[in-house]
Amino acid sequence: MDTEVYSNTGGQASKSTPMGAVAKFVVAGKRSAKKDVAVLAIREAEAWPGPSLVIAYSHCIAHGINMTHGMEQQRLAVRSGHWPLFRYNPDRTEHHENPFELDSLRPSVPLAEYIRGEDHYRALNIACPDEAEAILDEAQKVINRKWGVYEKMATHNAMDFVPEKASAVH
Repeated sequence: MDTEVYSNTGGQASKSTPMGAVAKFVVAGKRSAKKDVAVLAIREAEAWPGPSLVIAYSHCIAHGINMTHGMEQQRLAVRSGHWPLFRYNPDRTEHHENPFELDSLRPSVPLAEYIRGEDHYRALNIACPDEAEAILDEAQKVINRKWGVYEKMATHNAMDFVPEKASAVH
């Protein structure tokens, strides 16, 4: 489960914390892109015949949301492109099918709409509004680049599919 923070330590930042989020010890907002754990998992799955892996987003109390609305926040994460839904099955190549299937639609809401529902983003806007806007702009560009990579991965011919070529998204 990826909560995008170190939940068991009270919400500290991690490599999984998204750009622009405020977390314990990162009060000025994280300035680097989130580690793309999903593409790393795909690369590892391609290299090794082994068990399946599911990377699931999980809302967390450290996000500062009303937990009763967690599912709606998760929907916004998907609709904004922050958390794209896809599957990867290397066995599909044996049937000349692309192992990467992109299940979510192209982002339909701006990242700003998703993050306004979470305190760990709003805190940066309150503390440093000018920097928050610049970080949000960069975070939206990262999402757009990642989405482009995922679309390319989803449209590759199965015989040409190489996740390493598609993983340079930072």
